[in-house]
Order: sequence, then C-alpha cells, then structure tokens
Amino acid sequence: MSDLMKVSSNPHIRAKSSTSSIMLAVVIALLPAAGFGIYNFGTDALILILVTVLSTVLTEYIFEKILKKKTTIGDYSAVVTGLLLALNLPVSAPWWIGVIGGIFAILVVKMLFGGLGQNFMNPALGARCFLLISFTSIMTNFDCDAYTGATPLAALKSGETVNIFNMVVGKTAGTIGETSMIAIVIGACFLILTGVIDLRIPGSYIVSFVVFICLFSGRGFDYAYISAHLAGGGLMLGAFFMATDYVTRPITVKGQYVYGILLGILTGIFRIFGPSAEGVSYAIILGNLLVPLIEKATLPTAFGKGGARV
Repeated sequence: MSDLMKVSSNPHIRAKSSTSSIMLAVVIALLPAAGFGIYNFGTDALILILVTVLSTVLTEYIFEKILKKKTTIGDYSAVVTGLLLALNLPVSAPWWIGVIGGIFAILVVKMLFGGLGQNFMNPALGARCFLLISFTSIMTNFDCDAYTGATPLAALKSGETVNIFNMVVGKTAGTIGETSMIAIVIGACFLILTGVIDLRIPGSYIVSFVVFICLFSGRGFDYAYISAHLAGGGLMLGAFFMATDYVTRPITVKGQYVYGILLGILTGIFRIFGPSAEGVSYAIILGNLLVPLIEKATLPTAFGKGGARV
C-alpha cells in the first residue's frame, strides 16, 4: 500500500513540514536560551543539559526496543523534551535529578499513553511538576557560584525591589533557561518567522496575565512591576515554547485564544495569591487537562448541522 494511504498519529499539520523538521526547529530556537544559560551558570549547566537530553532519548529508545516498536528518536521530540526539562532545572540540581526527570517525562507522561500525539500533558512540564513535588528543596534552590539569595520573583513577592534590566538580559538567579528574556524572545521570533508557532496562544496568555495583575495585584498599571513579572520566572519560556505544544494545545482557533486567556488567569492566580512566586508550570499543566473541554466548547458546528428546523 502506498505511504500516502497511511495516517500517522496527531499532530496533523496541513503543510509540507514533518514532525522531525518542526521539532528540529524548536531545538534550534531553544539554543539561544540554552547557550546563555551555559554562559551564565558555567559548565554545570552544560552537564545538566546533556545528561537530561541523553536520559530522554535513551529512555524512548530502550522502551521502544523492549516492546519491539519502531524507533522514533529520529523525530527529535525526545530531544525537545529533554532540552525543555533541563532549561527548567536550577543549575544547582545534581545530575541524577535530570535523569529521573527525563525518565519520568518520556516513560510515564509520553510513552505509557501511546507516544507522541497521545500524551495528555506536556512531558517536560509534567516531569518538572513531579520533581517539584518529590524534591522540593532541590528544585527551589537557586544558589550557585554566580548567584545567591532569592530569585527576582521571590524578592518581588516579598516587597523588595528588583533590577529589571538584569532580568531582561539574564544576569540573575533562576533556572538554566528562564533567566534571559532576550534569548527566549530571539528563539520565539525564529519559530514565528518559520511558521512553527503563531501569536494566538502566547499573545493571549501574556495579555490576559498583564490584565489580571493590573486588576488584582493591588499595584494597578505599575510599569516596573509588570515588566518584572514578564521578565522573571518561566513566563516567556512557557508562553512561547510549552503552551504552544501542538499535542497538548487546542486545535480550534477560538479554543487557542480561550486556552491562552485561561493560562494567563491561572498564572496570575498562582503568582499573586499563591504561596509560590512562580506558577507557569502548574498553570500550563492544568490548562492541558482542560483542553478537551475547551475544544468541545469551541468546536465549530459541522455544515448542515445545528440549524433551526423549518
């Protein structure tokens, strides 16, 4: 039978792009953030990135070999998962944290649900939340040779002033890949220009988040406060690289706007009213779980159905 008659698992893209080309583009787009993380934190960041990516790739390869399935590591999705997870880890985390997180992301979140296209949440974020719950002290320790003390968002939450310029550039404490807003935006622009993502989800996410903190933070339209929230933590990394995941985002156009607005509101709730200064990971995970309901509510009526009877 011709290959043209075969239907692969979702995501289905109406273009000449393949899954591997899309995932490779994401890897390339993440290189500025990864590169700056290595520059900012040193060789420890490089080791943690390599170990985490290697663990995701090997886990997928070994799992498929044991079950005698077709090897899919060539689509680069495991590399993307490992790279995203590594960029969401503090540089002070030991190497085995990356290994445990990588195995959990691929084995539990991805492969046990059928592989790429079947996972119900973003594997990298699922693993990060698992690590945050299981190894809280390790995952919230951002002290390293370059920086000590609280992250800018934690300082902001406690009422302290922060250096917004350093947050935008990335010369501050945080996870390996979230510190430099400039590096993240450069990668995001690459994805937008190549057509891999659009601004529906990240745009509605960021705008709704800004509106939320203006209304409920008690600071009103405080430019410095808003800028610090946008530049700090994983908001930009999550908005452009994880919320836009083809598998776990809504497929409908209206649904993508609803999804983005929901993520902005949830992130605002976690950051303003929650005990933690962050909240992006949990917001996107909860949003992933609500995607089926969002799609059901925003699915357009099929032609010839739903009209009034005469």
